[in-house]
Amino acid sequence: MIAIVDYGMGNLRSVEKAIEVSGGKTRIVTSPAEVALADKLVLPGVGAIRPAMERLGELGLIDAIKAFTASGKPFLGICLGFQLLFESSTEGGSVQGLGLLPGTVERFPNSVKVPQMGWNSLAIVHEGCPMFRGIADGAFVYFCHSYFVKPVDMKIRSAMTDYGLSYASAVCAGNIWGVQFHPEKSQTVGLKILENFVAC
Repeated sequence: MIAIVDYGMGNLRSVEKAIEVSGGKTRIVTSPAEVALADKLVLPGVGAIRPAMERLGELGLIDAIKAFTASGKPFLGICLGFQLLFESSTEGGSVQGLGLLPGTVERFPNSVKVPQMGWNSLAIVHEGCPMFRGIADGAFVYFCHSYFVKPVDMKIRSAMTDYGLSYASAVCAGNIWGVQFHPEKSQTVGLKILENFVAC
């Protein structure tokens, strides 16, 4: 069973439907006990990191998510759920993230329009990551965000995207996958990524 975390910050139904179309059986979860029972876990998200962390804390899900990822079971963070994986964000001052991966989340430079909204391409840099199995370099996916991640460990970057600068738009760190874009809105490419997650 693939559990999708409901903490009031994500377009859950779109994610749920896309995973089911990709062959996965899903369940929306809100409690630590439900997270612990999952075979795989998806953390979606739309919005700002501070209220997201506050809500995860209120639900007791911070430690539950950390324990799940430490177990080695497959995990996927999407958009805000991807940014939450890192140690801190500059959004709204300085906000602590889940700290599952070393790195920060920073705002795009003033030289570009924010949010980045629409289609952009992926430069696949970690070909060994099963996330992109069957996906061509340069494939287009759908983005909507004003902040980007800066991983400390460059080896975990699995795809890069250019938008005023080149940033990590996806990471693959063992059982932890993260994507800045929305696979549930990225048509064939997005469904293939979710299919790869279902199969991993």
